[in-house]
Amino acid sequence: MISKEIIENILKPADIKINGERSFDIKVYDDRFYSRILVGGALALGESYMDGWWDCEQLDECVSRIIRAKSQNKISFNLPNILQYLTALLTNPGTHRKAFEVGKKHYDLGNDLFEAMLDKRMVYTCAYWKNASNLDEAQEHKLDLVCKKLNLHEGQRILDIGCGWGSFMKFATEKYRVSVVGITVSKEQLTLVKESCVGLPIEIRLQDYRDLNEKFDHIVSLGMFEHVGVKNYSVYMNIAKKCLNDGGLFLLHTIGKDVTTLGVNPWIEKYIFPNGKIPSFLEISRAVENVFVVEDWHNFGADYDKTLCAWFLNFNNHWDKLSKKYGERFYKMWKFYLLSCAGAFRARDIELWQIVLSPNGVKGGYKSVR
Repeated sequence: MISKEIIENILKPADIKINGERSFDIKVYDDRFYSRILVGGALALGESYMDGWWDCEQLDECVSRIIRAKSQNKISFNLPNILQYLTALLTNPGTHRKAFEVGKKHYDLGNDLFEAMLDKRMVYTCAYWKNASNLDEAQEHKLDLVCKKLNLHEGQRILDIGCGWGSFMKFATEKYRVSVVGITVSKEQLTLVKESCVGLPIEIRLQDYRDLNEKFDHIVSLGMFEHVGVKNYSVYMNIAKKCLNDGGLFLLHTIGKDVTTLGVNPWIEKYIFPNGKIPSFLEISRAVENVFVVEDWHNFGADYDKTLCAWFLNFNNHWDKLSKKYGERFYKMWKFYLLSCAGAFRARDIELWQIVLSPNGVKGGYKSVR
């Protein structure tokens, strides 16, 4: 079979064998897999996994090896990738009209799913594993790291752009005695935060960032910038500056790429995060230029590998109580999402950046916190 031989040769630099005995080798259950991957690329890889055509005992390590060997580049010229490239070139998926689509598609899947998968505070961004022995500790350390980088003080008013289920807002108000306004595009997040933050100085709104027009002492955005879209980065940065007091700081926590690419992973776009785009170092720098001073740029992308694996372990351990609602195909989809992303971070193909920005430069210099 010619297509099988091609796939075997593509995988050879990654030291992955078809139907091999090692945990990172691929087990193929349907011979149509080979031609499907050659034609459909990344989209077909994820969809054929969801269809049960192939599996791998250690999926995260398999993906990591493929990316490190750049094997995926050998099948990148296919129709789904071309369509994604043209879509990114000719359209703007991050418009105001489309802003709430990712909320409906992803974050509104069900609070029960995310409660089962995440830590006790429901933090859906990369944890900080320095000096942490478990997910709960690592997420609390991350939240405290953010607060310290912003130098929070009692009485300050903070904006949280893309506030999730309120983890940062609750932590900051309880430990640092600030007040927080959070905005989200998810109705499910809005409902849970309103229920869980009663009595705290927290206001949550179902609102797009472009509708903001008020001042705050500091601004934080944890894992939301990936939904903005490259054609809107400058607008986003200018709105953040408009809403920030002169002496304030803006902490941007985002997944990032060292290499600028126009397209996105078509499987992730279709099944997980519609209208998304991982920003590159260059794209962020261009958007920040003449708007903010970059005070600090912290990369702890390797911690996302460990975070995603912890999320999958929680998801897998709670699957019995989730299975009737979500079904077996969802399980395969979610497993592929979490573990393939873990593999990408392990291969250092994508990073996690915390960037501290100031409107005019911190007088006397900013002191980095790690």
